[in-house]
Amino acid sequence: MRDTMTLTAEHRTALEGVSTATLTTVLLKKGLRNVWIRGSAPLIEGQGRLVGEAFTLRFVPAREDLATPASWSSPISTRAAIEAMPEGCIAVADAMGVTDAGIFGDILAARMAYRKVAGLVTDGVMRDLAGVLTTKLPIWCRGVAAPPSVAGLTFVSWQEPIGCGGVAIFPGDTIVADDDGAVVIPAAMLGDVVAEAVEQERMEAWIMQEVGRGVSLPGLYPMNAETKARYESFKAKVN
Repeated sequence: MRDTMTLTAEHRTALEGVSTATLTTVLLKKGLRNVWIRGSAPLIEGQGRLVGEAFTLRFVPAREDLATPASWSSPISTRAAIEAMPEGCIAVADAMGVTDAGIFGDILAARMAYRKVAGLVTDGVMRDLAGVLTTKLPIWCRGVAAPPSVAGLTFVSWQEPIGCGGVAIFPGDTIVADDDGAVVIPAAMLGDVVAEAVEQERMEAWIMQEVGRGVSLPGLYPMNAETKARYESFKAKVN
């Protein structure tokens, strides 16, 4: 069993102001290099930043006796998984990077949006693009393809550890996604990462102000002792 921390409303609000670039830096300082989900990019521009707990889904390579349209009515199906998704979660689907079979189309995306699922992150692709876009469901994926999932994948389970875009994702981990892609924060590290990421954003915003004033980078980024003292003085005034 892993020690975990639940994503609170306070965590969510804080992370909505933190970029994935900042999160990867904070996690790198904590020894985690493999946290950015490869191949998962915003389906459209302007989706904003998404924060939520991971609800995991797992696909394996298609096997002809299992990957059939009839499987969509199985108790173990993407349809059943969607009905188990709690409000506010982010569905994270391990599609093994397959790009010639769309894991979800417009009807499934519409149902997820109706159930107030926050969004979908996958290393696979979508189908029925025009219809999917009408659902307004925020999606991070590898692109689009016309064939259905069973053309290349078999859905096998939900809410178990997965590998999405080469990254280990456990149910309940926190996912943050923005224009730079999607990043996972391990549940056991959530509190510390949020606190450090918020401070990192504040520090870098101050550094940007200094750059705007014409301050040169040596000693500013990274900070030397004199710059740190000036920054601490700034924080004391605004707090």
